[in-house]
Amino acid sequence: MFISKNFRLKKISYFILIILSIGSVYFTYTFWLYFSDNTNFNHNETAFFIDSDDNIDTLAINLKPYLKSINNFVNVSKKKGYSNNIKPGKYIIKKGSSNNNIINNLSINKLTVNVIFNNQERLEDLALRISNQVMSDSLSLINSFLDPDFLIEKGFDSLNALSMYIPNTYDFYWDVSPKKFRNRMWKEYNSFWNEELEIKARNINLSKIEVYILASIVQKESTKQIEKSRIAGVYLNRLKRKMKLQADPTVIYTIKKETNDFKKNIKRVLYKDLKIKSNYNTYYKKGLPPSPICMPDISTILSVLNPENHSFLYFVVDPQNPGFHLFSKDLVQHNRNKRKYINWLNKKKIYR
Repeated sequence: MFISKNFRLKKISYFILIILSIGSVYFTYTFWLYFSDNTNFNHNETAFFIDSDDNIDTLAINLKPYLKSINNFVNVSKKKGYSNNIKPGKYIIKKGSSNNNIINNLSINKLTVNVIFNNQERLEDLALRISNQVMSDSLSLINSFLDPDFLIEKGFDSLNALSMYIPNTYDFYWDVSPKKFRNRMWKEYNSFWNEELEIKARNINLSKIEVYILASIVQKESTKQIEKSRIAGVYLNRLKRKMKLQADPTVIYTIKKETNDFKKNIKRVLYKDLKIKSNYNTYYKKGLPPSPICMPDISTILSVLNPENHSFLYFVVDPQNPGFHLFSKDLVQHNRNKRKYINWLNKKKIYR
């Protein structure tokens, strides 16, 4: 009787020991599965992007090069419910991260990206450049930019819509929608055009859109910041006198627009070009063109708003000082300067 009872106690002890052993093994495996290092790269961290249409299968394929065991990652993802709650965006995976760390990061630590743009000639170019920095494609972006209801409400049209976009570096979530991006740009536009700048625009008798358009011409005329306010002053003097602007960059833009070739490199404007009948050709039509011919830098916009006060009406490239210009107050002196420039072009064999 005593032996039987002792035997039962031993059986119970063995059973408990087996349960504890199994529990210990399970706990150890689970801890290892969740909390051991599952990264497979040498650098300190790696950036990872998740698209809006990614699921656990596509995510596993994309993550495979960075993880030791993709199966373990998927396993933990399902256990934590992440596989059904994948969120698009940019994320950072740090070297030495466990599956638990990685999933937590991909769940709540979405990062922003720097979106940078400047010097685009057209709204289409802007959309393409932005699409290379965020998740949205260029077609979705351009459709949002040209939404007619939005443009009418904000006082733009399909031609001058580019003037709403102030070149700079902005923080966005990588998965920002085209509409949210556009609306943010509207806020940035209003932030840029503070009361002080609006007063400056009125002082030179230009609207905000007209300032942007004139700045786009100045942007194309010179890369030298020291000259930009002087060039702006020339064009403002001509506008006051009801003279045609006769800006070569508008002729170049006209040629590109007429041929639908904005990659064309034109180094010389020919006399025949000046006769092209286009609202963008300021040799043909008085006043400003109907839209910007490029996206001007902020510094160029400010140069237009702070023009140099002078009597110059003409300018041409200075052959002896590349990048700079010769300014004149009358046509006689301008023609002398222009002949110097033409002779220089011919000497350099620049015919187009």
